[in-house]
Amino acid sequence: MNLAVRGIDADIRWNNEGSFHRDELKDRRFDFILANPPFNISDWGGERLREDTRWKYGVPPVGNANYAWLQHILWHLAPHGTAGVVLANGSMSSAQSGEDDIRRSMVEGDVVDCMIALPAQLFYSTPIPACLWFLARNRSNGRFRDRRGEVLFIDARKLGHLADRTRRELSDDDIARIAGTYHAWRGEEGAGTYEDIAGFCKAVQLEEIKA
Repeated sequence: MNLAVRGIDADIRWNNEGSFHRDELKDRRFDFILANPPFNISDWGGERLREDTRWKYGVPPVGNANYAWLQHILWHLAPHGTAGVVLANGSMSSAQSGEDDIRRSMVEGDVVDCMIALPAQLFYSTPIPACLWFLARNRSNGRFRDRRGEVLFIDARKLGHLADRTRRELSDDDIARIAGTYHAWRGEEGAGTYEDIAGFCKAVQLEEIKA
């Protein structure tokens, strides 16, 4: 829909049933996926998808589609694919209806690469703070350094400025700081050396996350 309203040419697949129930790209796998699914959607028809093969890390609750979106996207990643997903901040700490078990399974399954907490008021449609999930199917694929057993956490909640009374914007410098930190941590060529910065970023081993 974003592409269509901006007049950007693309292979847009539309149906009234939605991606969960009628996956137009069912047999496709992608190197890169960017997604901004609706936050905390409760009427996604999850009661009809209890046995779906996409739920590798746990069956998402009927009352919230956040972890259905994450697993749907993971299902569509190619063997070395990566994804960036915008979700409500609550998805990082929710414990209702087994969401914490799914999150634990995803972390232990080594598909969570980086988590970024964003400031509130970034979106016209909701004032609640959001976060970014960066997922990677294979974190030792040779393109960057081996990041298995480690997750990067970035706290960007204090970045940005108020564009008006109700909406905050991230500056180009803010975005460059966030992106540069992630690129350096991944070990990308020319991105510099990564270092933990108190209050902003920390690379955490799986054992510390468990603790």
